[in-house]
Amino acid sequence: MILKVLLVVIVIAVVYFLFIKKKPIQNNKNKKNNQTPKSNEMVECAACGTYASLDESIISNNKYYCSQECVDKV
Repeated sequence: MILKVLLVVIVIAVVYFLFIKKKPIQNNKNKKNNQTPKSNEMVECAACGTYASLDESIISNNKYYCSQECVDKV
């Protein structure tokens, strides 16, 4: 009888921890610090003068380039 009660308690505990209990929510500040920021800012290519988004640009020698071709030109 005691084994049956223990088995039921263990099954309930497993179901609780797997499905019902939610994981702790991380602070938004921690998430922002761990991820690279996404920006819509446009930067000018140092070689050809074309504007490219900051996310897609290539940084070489502290200058922004729109493509690998422009990096190779310099």
